[in-house]
Amino acid sequence: MSDLSTPPYAPPVLTGGVSASRGKRRKSKRFSLLTRRDKVVLSLMVGVPAFIHIFLIWIPTIGSIVLSFTSWNGVGGLDKIKWIGFKNYDNLFHVYQPFWPAVENNLIWLAVFLCIATPLGMLLAVILDQNLRGSRIYQSILYMPVVLSLAIVGFIWELIYSPGMGFLNNFLAAVTHDKSWVTSGTAIDWLGTRGLNFAAVLVAASWRHVGYIMVLYLAGLKSVDNTLREAASIDGANGRQAFFRVIFPVLAPINVVVLVVTVIESLRAFDIVFIINKGLNGLGLLSVLIANSILGEASLIGFGSAMAVILLLISIGPIIFYLYRTMREEGE
Repeated sequence: MSDLSTPPYAPPVLTGGVSASRGKRRKSKRFSLLTRRDKVVLSLMVGVPAFIHIFLIWIPTIGSIVLSFTSWNGVGGLDKIKWIGFKNYDNLFHVYQPFWPAVENNLIWLAVFLCIATPLGMLLAVILDQNLRGSRIYQSILYMPVVLSLAIVGFIWELIYSPGMGFLNNFLAAVTHDKSWVTSGTAIDWLGTRGLNFAAVLVAASWRHVGYIMVLYLAGLKSVDNTLREAASIDGANGRQAFFRVIFPVLAPINVVVLVVTVIESLRAFDIVFIINKGLNGLGLLSVLIANSILGEASLIGFGSAMAVILLLISIGPIIFYLYRTMREEGE
């Protein structure tokens, strides 16, 4: 007769090792269900993009970091590369005069984008979110510059600003009846002062950036729950109060994306400045100095790589901030 105090049967206890081994067997079984062709296609789909990314992104990045400590000019083989340590960085900070004005230009570019272009794009998004008649047409018109590359934008605004034949000069000549606008190019003269030149380029760059920001905020506004607007209206909030106190805080993920995009766009600005006047007359940016150093007649690859590394380090900051926010939100 069995003891009633002890159960006649004890269920088996699954250990973590057994569960892990069963999980591995399930995964291997699923993978074995794939045919040989499926495995080849899957390997190509993963391997080819990974190879392109490593070959075009990581290898040049690592190569630039290594070359920034050398004095190679691109002539001859690898045996011509001379290791000089931090001399390129020391010359960059203390000897190379265009460096700090270029950093200042990038900061001005960022300030204009953050304080003028981005709020203007947000304002246009709020207006178009009101379901106005013809809003899709307005969206297409405002978004058109985003579709164009910065090089094309540079060509367009070069024709607008061009002395003697530009639209702006001819328009001012027609309004003021003063032909000197056309003959001397007084409206925007690329041999003039730095402030006028840089302001003209910032107008051209902001023309494209405003449409980009407008689309981002418009997508965010479309996803906002209408009950929030109704609740704010019931509480007596007007349109401005409802936006800044209710809707704008809800758009926090969009705000982070806009901030990161704006910083990166300001740092990598190159095409439009180089197309208009190759970064001359006070329009130099870090990206333009890098291109001129590496692709110029002197071909200072080591020195240009040092500037590229500095620009990389500056760009990593907003990227890390964005990844941190994204991963934290996914974890929560």
